[in-house]
Amino acid sequence: MWEVFVRSARGLSHVHAGSLHAPDATMAVRNARDLYTRRNEGTSVWVVPSDAVTSSDPDSKGGYFESSAGKSYRHATYYTKSEGVKHL
Repeated sequence: MWEVFVRSARGLSHVHAGSLHAPDATMAVRNARDLYTRRNEGTSVWVVPSDAVTSSDPDSKGGYFESSAGKSYRHATYYTKSEGVKHL
């Protein structure tokens, strides 16, 4: 099983397009090209073995993707300019 990522135009990011079965990487790229870029919508195709993909658990979304609220020190606007320091 292979995961397929397609880039639709130069300068854009690759986006997950789907999955497919193939015996090896060469055949996976060929199958991905035939299946996901039939209408010239792609400029680049990546294939990755499905078992090589690691992801976060969707059920732990709350704690894992916690907002940075209360962490304003992470932003430049938190800090004030020191007196007498030029070019800041």
